Amino acid sequence: MHMSDGLLNARTALLFAVVAIAGLALALVRARADLDDRTAPMAGLVAAFVFAAQMINFPVLPGVSGHLLGGALAAILAGPWVGALCVAIVLVVQSLLFADGGLTMLGANITNMALIGTAVGYLVALALRGLATRSRAGLMTTAFVAAWVNTVVASCGFLAEYALGGAAGFSLPTVALGMVGVHALIGIGEGLITAATVGAVASARPDLVHLLRGARSEELAR
Repeated sequence: MHMSDGLLNARTALLFAVVAIAGLALALVRARADLDDRTAPMAGLVAAFVFAAQMINFPVLPGVSGHLLGGALAAILAGPWVGALCVAIVLVVQSLLFADGGLTMLGANITNMALIGTAVGYLVALALRGLATRSRAGLMTTAFVAAWVNTVVASCGFLAEYALGGAAGFSLPTVALGMVGVHALIGIGEGLITAATVGAVASARPDLVHLLRGARSEELAR
């Protein structure tokens, strides 16, 4: 999912750099309403956790591994706007310091993981909020589903970009089969990590889980 330099042509890379900048500018403006002295530390912890978790790879198939994308996790804990900024910061640091994702592909990577992934993950979680607020098990189920969908849809974002300006020489059906198929499996690992993390936070401090704002704490203890 961390696209390397040369996967897209220059015009497509520039297009999604503009999309990423515009999306992050909107997120920055909207995130101000979600940040205060209580929630700002959570945003920092979310970014740190996503950064650390993305460094850990888990096996999917022989010779294929995956890692946490973090969009749904960040959105559920910190909200969609703050979550998008958290994931984007992680991607920028990884690209600049660890060469994980090419600099010319940074806009596309941010679009896929920080914007599309976070938005889709939050929308799915929001649609299942009734289940999430019933019990801790319902919250963890919601987190799992949101994370799985987030992972698959983010991979579809890559396919759309490749269809517009792929420069790697592979046919679109070949790329689609590899990307979506593998990320459907990666999404299972993403879902398990997200569910476990959200469940742990909700057990200790449900008031810090953005998705649960307004829910009664006694409901979440069941």
